[in-house]
Formats: sequence, C-alpha cells, structure tokens
Amino acid sequence: MPPGLDATLVLLRHGETTAIVEGRFQGRSSVPLSPLGARQAQRAAERVARPHDPPALPVPGGPPVEVVHSPLARTTQTAATVGAALAAGTAFGRPVPLRPEEGFAEIGQGEWEGRLTTEIAQEWGDVLAAWRVAPASAHAPGGESLPAVQERVRPAMSAMLQRMAEASPARAGAQPSPVLTSTGTRLDEPWSILVAHDGVFKVALLSLFELPLERFWLFPFALCGITVVEIADGRPRLRAHNLTEHLAPLLEERAQAATEERERAGAL
Repeated sequence: MPPGLDATLVLLRHGETTAIVEGRFQGRSSVPLSPLGARQAQRAAERVARPHDPPALPVPGGPPVEVVHSPLARTTQTAATVGAALAAGTAFGRPVPLRPEEGFAEIGQGEWEGRLTTEIAQEWGDVLAAWRVAPASAHAPGGESLPAVQERVRPAMSAMLQRMAEASPARAGAQPSPVLTSTGTRLDEPWSILVAHDGVFKVALLSLFELPLERFWLFPFALCGITVVEIADGRPRLRAHNLTEHLAPLLEERAQAATEERERAGAL
C-alpha cells in the first residue's frame, strides 16, 4: 500500500459462463460468457459507467484511472463491455485504458478444470471436502495452493495501487479538492476498476485487510457483483460489498419466463 494513499478500488466479478451453466469447475480455463452472462456484464458496465446515478456508488467524481482485468476470456469480455460503456456514457465520454494482468487470473484448479462438480465429488470427495473446510492447506490435484496465488496477487495489486497513487492530485502538487460526492468521497480522488474472479478477489481482500488465508470463504462474490474498497491515508475499508441490484431486471425476466413455462405445462 503506498503510504498516505487516498483512492477507491472497485471489484467487479465477471458474468455467467458456459461452464457455470454446465456445472463445471473453471479455474484457468478460458471459457466464454453465456448469453445471460453477456447481459449481466452489460448491466454491470452501465452501472459503473454512471456510478453517481441513484443509488450512488461510493466512488470519486472523475473517470477511473484504468480497468485492470484477468486475461481469461470471461473477464476480458466483461472488461471490454465495461470499457465500451465508460467511453459511451455521458458521465465520462472518453476511453479508459484496459490493462490485462496475469496476476489476477483465477486460481488454477489442475485436474478439476473442465470437470463436472458431481464428477469431482465422486472421484476426489475427500480432497474437495478438505478444500471447503481448510482451503489454505488443501487444493485441487495439480492446481494452485492459496499461498502460491497470494504470491502473484499481491504484486499485481501493489502495482495497481501504485498507479492510482501516481494519478493522485497530491502527487501532481495540486491541493486536494474539498468537494465531496453524495456518498462522501472526494471528487478528485483516483479510482480504478478490477475485473476478475471469485477466488482471486477472496485472496485480494484477505491480503488488503491482512487477514489469514484460512478465512478464504469469508467474502462471497456474486456474478457481476460490485464491491467497493475505499483507501483513506493508506488504510483500506469496505464501503460496499457484493452489490447486485443492477441485475434485478434479469432476475425478474427469468422468474417471468419460469412462470410462463409452468402455465404452458399446466403446472400448479
């Protein structure tokens, strides 16, 4: 953490993928978004492109410094949708750099990648149970351990925070603006968006808040959910976590479709 940093970090998980629909472990496999996942990404992109529309996100007033993303297909596709929305939206109206970062790729799941969850439970039931209970000491055969993941996530996160520090008005010798947004964030503070994965986000938050890897399951991350970490004088705090209200119209559509299907089938 750069000393004295005042900034905001927005975490956005990718949308639904074809592997999720099929019930398969993804890991480092580069699977694409499903049709629903692409729509989720569009809804999330529109949300972060107009962050001060009510209910406002607690982010600064200017455009983000950059959109950093895992290089896997599902995150690259989600990040590209975010970048297009940021450029097209009236709130900013200019391109924001997209930066792929290998350090934020999802946890490698080794022999589990591409396999159905039911298959893994049948063949590696004891290892899967241990992963769910003691994730810091158990992992998929041939996959990454959490300490190994943290070793690549920490420098990637450090570099991202440093770039925000370099974009700070204080770095340029300007006086901090006293103007605040409706959520209490200073208008001129730097902020960036990170598009990545559930597992990597868990490790990132544990690292930022100096929590042990044994607490891996502490933070849930929904598909295209939004989490906001505010950094004040070099100290992080969780301002919002796992926001999904922007996806509500898609849930309503799915519920309506299920109702219509039941009516066609004569189900009561």
